[in-house]
Amino acid sequence: MWTQIQTWLVQQGTGLISTVLKTVVIAVVGILIIRLVMKIVEKALEKSHLEKAAHSLIKTLAKTVMWVLLALILASSLGIDVTGIVALASVATLAVSLALQNMLANVIGGFTLLYTHPFGSGDFVEIAGQSGTVQEVGIAYTKLITPDNKIVSIPNSAVVAAQITNYTVTGSRRVDIAISASYDAPVAAVEDALREAAAVEGVLAEPAPFVSVTDYGDSAVNYVVRVWTNTDAYWDVHFAITHKIKEIFDARGIEMTYPHLNVHLEK
Repeated sequence: MWTQIQTWLVQQGTGLISTVLKTVVIAVVGILIIRLVMKIVEKALEKSHLEKAAHSLIKTLAKTVMWVLLALILASSLGIDVTGIVALASVATLAVSLALQNMLANVIGGFTLLYTHPFGSGDFVEIAGQSGTVQEVGIAYTKLITPDNKIVSIPNSAVVAAQITNYTVTGSRRVDIAISASYDAPVAAVEDALREAAAVEGVLAEPAPFVSVTDYGDSAVNYVVRVWTNTDAYWDVHFAITHKIKEIFDARGIEMTYPHLNVHLEK
């Protein structure tokens, strides 16, 4: 009897050791395969035409799926009923999805952004009133770096639903500067001064700079200066022209008026 028990224990022990060793081997091989696949995915992404902002999202999803599959394979190797785990996971996934609707909406929004491609990494955009340079399109959030070096994270669902203005994609932008001058200053003289002010570094020759009267206000004549420049030089050109207008007006004796009221008394 004792001999039979010893034989059974040896058999069970041998079977357990064999199962554990097999599971360990599968785990090691699985980890190596995951690392190899991730390297292949990274190289494929580098050679692809996808923006770098999309790379982190794709790599995160690929890694998550492979780790889940490896966990199921290891459970099956240990003799655990994977069917029950999958069924339980399905119920849990449904419950979690109901609780995390916003998160799932953000993930779906991320895929929508990758498919529609309204902007790319490094583009200067305006999304729902927030301006900045696109740093990353993550699994749940799109990150922008604002001109004052703050990082703003916007949920992908909000990005998809919002109006998106991309200032970079066309390569150039129009600079519009509104200015007013006294009624005493001849229109031709003011327009000539504004054309001179528009001749700053960074202004494109085509389309040609445009200067014109826009309307006649209560206290002044209103003008507009419109020039085109490369996107990355927009603010430099804007500030340079604005600064130069005051200098030229002062040199030519053109008055920049402010709201006032003339009162005429009759005797």
